[in-house]
Amino acid sequence: MVARLVIAAPASGSGKTTVATGLMAAFARSGLAVSPHKVGPDYIDPGYHSLATGRPGRNLDAYMCGPELMAPLFAHGARGCDLAVIEGVMGLYDGASGLGELASTAQVSKLLRAPVVLVVDASSQSRSVAALVHGFASWDPGVRIGGVILNKVGSDRHEALLREAMEDVGVPVLGALRRAPQVDTPSRHLGLVPVAERRTDAVDAVAAMGEQVRQGCDLEALLALARSAPPLGAQAWDPAFESPRPAPSRKSPADGSSAAGRLARGFALAPEAETHGERKPVVAVAGGSAFTFSYAEHPELLTAAGADVVTFDPLRDEQLPPGTSGLVIGGGFPEVYAAELSANERLRKAVAELARSGVPVAAECAGLLYLARTLDGQPMCGVLDADAHMSGRLTLGYREAVALGDSSLAVAGTRLRGHEFHRTVIEPGAGADPAWGVVHPERRVEGFVQRGVHASYLHTHWAARPELTLRFAGACAR
Repeated sequence: MVARLVIAAPASGSGKTTVATGLMAAFARSGLAVSPHKVGPDYIDPGYHSLATGRPGRNLDAYMCGPELMAPLFAHGARGCDLAVIEGVMGLYDGASGLGELASTAQVSKLLRAPVVLVVDASSQSRSVAALVHGFASWDPGVRIGGVILNKVGSDRHEALLREAMEDVGVPVLGALRRAPQVDTPSRHLGLVPVAERRTDAVDAVAAMGEQVRQGCDLEALLALARSAPPLGAQAWDPAFESPRPAPSRKSPADGSSAAGRLARGFALAPEAETHGERKPVVAVAGGSAFTFSYAEHPELLTAAGADVVTFDPLRDEQLPPGTSGLVIGGGFPEVYAAELSANERLRKAVAELARSGVPVAAECAGLLYLARTLDGQPMCGVLDADAHMSGRLTLGYREAVALGDSSLAVAGTRLRGHEFHRTVIEPGAGADPAWGVVHPERRVEGFVQRGVHASYLHTHWAARPELTLRFAGACAR
């Protein structure tokens, strides 16, 4: 059983990331193996979590993956650890719009049977903090709020007033943190600046968060609370089970009802590749400062499906990895690096040539922009007959979508849930079919499918639909 805590707050901006990352760093420094997790689709906070713990930051998104996968995914990530710290999203009870508690921190805490520590911004209140905590603690009896950390406390006198007010609530104060500009992290149009873009500064910031938490919080009491979590009783998610190696023969029995069955019908490895030990298909995955958005489970699924996953940096590498037979370009901030990406002409041409040859390419958001003809007037790869540019409008929210045709990633009719988060728009030309039909919250078509390319603004979590990985890996191996 892994000890575990959920770090939540009444609202965004209360200091969840600072406290959660600081706790991870402080406990890791004490010698514990700490497993970091983040509720929701956020890609950036897990980078700071990983820096604090030395382990991959993992997301727990009950909308995209379904409530039934929360405990298995958690158990997979926390395997072998002494403690798991789960940072919440938004306010404790805020979930997917119009869908009740779905994807809220409260729901995930219940699914993980984990106690909650509420981080309260106390900067503009004293006795009122008691009423706020009382309300949150009594709202849902299924949510166990085991303690409070008072954040942005102004002085010793202020702290004394807050602690006195909390005495009658029945929820212990487990820490009080002063305002500390040195732990602030810079932000821009989509949130915090990713770790990959400010590595040295981020290391210092995470260390400062850990020290602030160590000095201001009762770590022994927090660890005792984490250890009070009851047994979870969930079998750990296993990428090898979800994405088995493709079948060695196209004649393998399959009724088509499973992901493996669908793969065997048309995307299995040739018998020669299995029997003669040929090299695994190389799937190149974009990384570096411009492409930092990815879920830890994606390369695990690809590896389990038989691929050799190799990371490359479009800002620095002038060639794709040798033998590339599949390309994955996830999310990030290409708009920040448009000039540098454009200047790497050799790689842009290599990507365009690969795509024209029909090799499978899966691109999400930043990847979509990189495949466009131009981004803010800068030449990109030119794979898609489309131009992209920054806009003043934020597109943000969960989406439900259906694949409109067969592609290297999905079979026509595949339904899934994803997430959009961008301030760019793309103006398509002609010659490509749309990738998705968005059916909720509005109806529209989105993305591009042409030859082996599947490109879209939609961020997806392949653990929810492992058949996507199977189909893509099989297509790479053909």
